[in-house]
Amino acid sequence: MTVLNDDVDWDSWPVEDYLAENYRELHPADTAVISHHSAFYRGFAPGGVGRAVEIGAGPNLYPLILASAASRRIDAVEAGASNAAYLERQLNGTPDRSWGPFHTLCRNLNPDIPETLEGALSSVRLVHGDLRSIEPWSYDLVSMHFVAEGATEDFEEFKEFCRRFVRCAVPGGHLVAAFMENMPTYRIGPASRWPGCPVDTDVITEVFTPLTDRLAVSRIPSDPTLPDYGDSGMILLTGVAAASPPG
Repeated sequence: MTVLNDDVDWDSWPVEDYLAENYRELHPADTAVISHHSAFYRGFAPGGVGRAVEIGAGPNLYPLILASAASRRIDAVEAGASNAAYLERQLNGTPDRSWGPFHTLCRNLNPDIPETLEGALSSVRLVHGDLRSIEPWSYDLVSMHFVAEGATEDFEEFKEFCRRFVRCAVPGGHLVAAFMENMPTYRIGPASRWPGCPVDTDVITEVFTPLTDRLAVSRIPSDPTLPDYGDSGMILLTGVAAASPPG
């Protein structure tokens, strides 16, 4: 039976297991994504983006750090209770020390990022909700990391999430995203099972070409220092929302 997004208890996302497996240290794949995205963000003047959003922010802070170089306000949209609680603690208290190396790398690649991790997160506001709750054409810059392909097993629902992602941006608004390549249904920690919709660069290009202009799609290979979830690497995307997207 194909698992859809609404079939999943996202409130029970295993935050500590996920962080332990993926983000308690800086992996080569993180460095590759951050390097790619830093080049994208260096194209903006400091404060040149009025409203930015991170879709399905989860407990991953580095997309928020990256966006801080250019954005006056960043909305971290998250529906899951456990992820939202973690973000609240990071934004309103002292962030986990494990994010320090991520901040250092981000700032080395883009000095427009605030000097401290707390400063980089100071413009972030947690918004409880998901992709479907966002008003269309609301943001100047829209970012999404490892969400659409990990939120459903249904390819049509994946495509709909991608369309909604683009429609969050004003026409001509900027887009940046990362996807797990060929990600199957997978486990985190000792037991929890989560949906996956396998996609590759050809699929991402086909889905986003009608929706975007200046589309650029690339990939990085799988990282042997990360858990083997069955994926074959990561896909990176930048572009702008088409002035008159279909649908």
